Amino acid sequence: MISHIHGKLVEKNPTDVVIDCHGVGYFLNISLHTYSQIPDQENIKLYTQLLVKEDSHTLYGFSSIAERDMFRLLISVSGIGAGTARTMLSSLTPKQVREGIAKEDVALIQSIKGIGVKTAQRVIIDLKDKVLKIYDIDEVSVSANNTNKDEALSALEVLGFVKKQAERAVDKILKAEPDASVESIIKQALKNL
Repeated sequence: MISHIHGKLVEKNPTDVVIDCHGVGYFLNISLHTYSQIPDQENIKLYTQLLVKEDSHTLYGFSSIAERDMFRLLISVSGIGAGTARTMLSSLTPKQVREGIAKEDVALIQSIKGIGVKTAQRVIIDLKDKVLKIYDIDEVSVSANNTNKDEALSALEVLGFVKKQAERAVDKILKAEPDASVESIIKQALKNL
């Protein structure tokens, strides 16, 4: 019903904003990700999702269409309400959520407060095909990082590093830079080991 709101930023909090649009103040619930993206300027535009329940009409605001789309996908999963979806998008960026689902990373999804193993698995089962299709992610490219990881680990082992330590260092690098090349992973790992 309401696609976006463009107006004057009246109030900005980590969980919500108020935007004055031609004399009407709209209260929008936001994620921490959106909060960090909102510039401290007078006029802003947020993409919105209106959720209508028996006892309330709640407006959610997002800094990008991608985040709104991810929110819509998340709330389509049984057991994931708007509050949980907002927590997920506050804990991880929309890209991290998308990649976590595509890579079937249960541990990443479960690391979000309030999400257990079963819910994380349900999110992945329900959304993996949609995420791969919508964002045109090839399953081959999803496993490409694992190849880079394996090559980097094997090189580090050849250089004499203990596998567990090397794996910890490589995982840390890949968490920060999922698309890192083998050379980049090895160079950064050597600095950290």
